[in-house]
Amino acid sequence: MTRKSPLQLLFQEIDQVKDEDDLRSQIVPAIGEYFAATRSGIFFFDRLHLVDTKLQKAFKVALSIEHNPVARYLVERHAPVHEALVTKSPKVWTMICPRPDHWHVMAGPIVNRGQLVGVVGCTRDRSMFAFDTQNLADLSAICLHLSVWTATKVRSAKLSCRESPQQAFKSDRLTSRELQIAELVAMGRTNAEIGKEIWITENSVKQALKRMFRKLEVSSRAEMVAQLAATKYDLSSVKNNALLAEK
Repeated sequence: MTRKSPLQLLFQEIDQVKDEDDLRSQIVPAIGEYFAATRSGIFFFDRLHLVDTKLQKAFKVALSIEHNPVARYLVERHAPVHEALVTKSPKVWTMICPRPDHWHVMAGPIVNRGQLVGVVGCTRDRSMFAFDTQNLADLSAICLHLSVWTATKVRSAKLSCRESPQQAFKSDRLTSRELQIAELVAMGRTNAEIGKEIWITENSVKQALKRMFRKLEVSSRAEMVAQLAATKYDLSSVKNNALLAEK
């Protein structure tokens, strides 16, 4: 049996992690060790709002395509890059990023559905060797596996939502009575008919719908029905009911 290379073992580790916490605690250190990096990290753009304000500002500067040619290269090409590819000399790079532990920088893209959704980054200090072509090739392979993992994670989250639709819809902050009203709306019932069925006035139904719209951040009965379709009902049957719901 052929012994797996360190890079192949890293691919296997990426495939086995379950969530972003595991990705950061297990894969980031492994990537740093593989590239003998001073620092390493994985950043997803939709998670940047969760970090503190100072770090948010730092990330905005670091990821600015106007300020940072490495970031611009990633955005334009979706390909790994190190600072020597986009700057004329180390002195130029130090003007962009003065940190001593970022003397050498390499970054690669995490892509999902044709969009850049995250970045893998490694840095080395001045006393270390610069990143080279082989490093870029290896990072490209790692980024491919991370992109596949990201796409699989998103798809799995959607499937999980579909597998437990009743729970998913209730998590949208509707009470059991509001959920009952929403189900009747999806069946094409008018406010008067809903009121009669659940023993409340027509005006109470109207007021309940207003509250439900605010909770679900929708502006019409049809939009609310669409949320039902995504979480509980067969889409083909709800489509016709959505038209009735606007009447």
